[in-house]
Amino acid sequence: MSISDSLKSNQVGQLYHEHHGWLSGWLSKKLGCPHNAADITQDAFMRLLLKHEALKDLTTPRAYLVRIAKGLLIDQWRRQELEQRYLDALSLHDQPSSASQELQAIILETLLEVDAMLNRLNPKAKQAFLLAQIDGLTYQEIADIIGVSERMVKKYMATAMLHCLLLRRELNEART
Repeated sequence: MSISDSLKSNQVGQLYHEHHGWLSGWLSKKLGCPHNAADITQDAFMRLLLKHEALKDLTTPRAYLVRIAKGLLIDQWRRQELEQRYLDALSLHDQPSSASQELQAIILETLLEVDAMLNRLNPKAKQAFLLAQIDGLTYQEIADIIGVSERMVKKYMATAMLHCLLLRRELNEART
């Protein structure tokens, strides 16, 4: 462990000591669930440990912790919404899904990765990709809907496809 890592660890330790109880209480009031609040509090401090920038200039630690916690809450709600949509889609089938629990978990994990990848795209690129892939629209139809040229839609699609290929490679590497 380098000196800067040790210094940062001490800074996070001090922040943890001074603000852990407050953040956990704040989240507990917001969520109405102390167990979920405790998990998100821990995740917030883990994010601090993983941050690369120094924390010594942090003048409003509670505001910073709240911002991290809100980001974690949004991530959690997105995951829950995506999981619910997946379960709803499965329930639309006449016969119960024959996929094992393990396969369902892999599918859900992949959906979460795709969702995260799509959220990193330019909003118009994301919209173009979804309109093409889910709604089956032509590039010209997409261009008309989002108010750009067909050429721009092609650029958006190329960017989205590149992100898909990179994600596919990452997922394949993680599973081997």
